Amino acid sequence: MGDLLINLLASVIAGTSVWLAGFLVRRRKLSRERAFFGLGSGASCLLVVSRHASSPKESSVHRRDVAALVELATIARECGAHADRVGEDQPSGEIGRLTEFCVGGPGDASPRSATHVRTILRGVTYEVFDDVKRRMSFTVGGTEYVLSAENSYVLLARFWGPAGGRPVFYIGGLSAGSNLAGARYLARHHAVLNGRYGADRPFALVLRIVEPAAYGTDFTELAADVTDVVFRRGEEKAEL
Repeated sequence: MGDLLINLLASVIAGTSVWLAGFLVRRRKLSRERAFFGLGSGASCLLVVSRHASSPKESSVHRRDVAALVELATIARECGAHADRVGEDQPSGEIGRLTEFCVGGPGDASPRSATHVRTILRGVTYEVFDDVKRRMSFTVGGTEYVLSAENSYVLLARFWGPAGGRPVFYIGGLSAGSNLAGARYLARHHAVLNGRYGADRPFALVLRIVEPAAYGTDFTELAADVTDVVFRRGEEKAEL
């Protein structure tokens, strides 16, 4: 009887230790995720999305951009925060007040995205070179990334405004599908990105979506880390 009680007690202690260790691991993981995204329990964040470029309705959003917003809202929910969707034609407030997820790209459908590129991501240039077929590209550091049947691209960046505060996560793809790929990449790889850049360093990455017609967003890979080019050029221009 004594041996049975000892064995039961040992099992309880072992089980409690395993549960406690798992709880602490999950707590540390959540703490790192919250720090990376600048989100805390009960915090708010902004989801800014461009309008559907080919739709006559001003409030229309492409279904894949909607799917990207779902991915980003899920990140907020995991951090214990809640997300407020803001259209491109609505004022988003000053930069840094709230964490912002901005889903955009080239063209006049994305004024908030264009502002970020013009003001902070100055080393990036978007171009629409065929309005009829919506052929698009962006250039970073002398390299042009062109939308094609075989590849699409998206720029994924994190940065802060001049006053600091909460970060902006910019997802600027050459198509709505590449925006979705960028959002999913951020959701799946934020722990790796946190290990590389921490919670307080900006980054800018070019992601390649390979054969999107065949694979959708399942084959998304890192094409280039353009952090130094994007932000250094912005600083140089600001000094002139």
